Amino acid sequence: MSNPVTTLGDDASSLAASVANSTEQAIRTTQRAAQQGIDQLANNLDGARSQTSNALHHLVSDTEALAHRGMDAVRDGAGQLREKSLHVKDATASYIQHEPVKSMLMAAAVGAALMGLVALFSRHHSGHNGR
Repeated sequence: MSNPVTTLGDDASSLAASVANSTEQAIRTTQRAAQQGIDQLANNLDGARSQTSNALHHLVSDTEALAHRGMDAVRDGAGQLREKSLHVKDATASYIQHEPVKSMLMAAAVGAALMGLVALFSRHHSGHNGR
């Protein structure tokens, strides 16, 4: 016959070993889950970093292309303005050669109008300073 105290001690020892084993398995499972979570988070961060980097590269590329198009547009506009001013200069010279009296009268009228504006603004300006 077996001793009840020995049997109870063996049962308690077996139970303690079983609990210790279960606890170790739970710790290992938790560690694996935590490591998987950390690995997944690291992968997500790497993916986000890669996407952000790609987006920044596209943004820089698009900005450079836009700047080049803008410079080309300004260059084209300046060229067109230069051509138009040369055309106006030639047309004005031709008009003065063919209509010298009308040209002189128009120049005198424009000069008189400008002098009137200057006089008006100078009176208006000195009126504000006196107040």
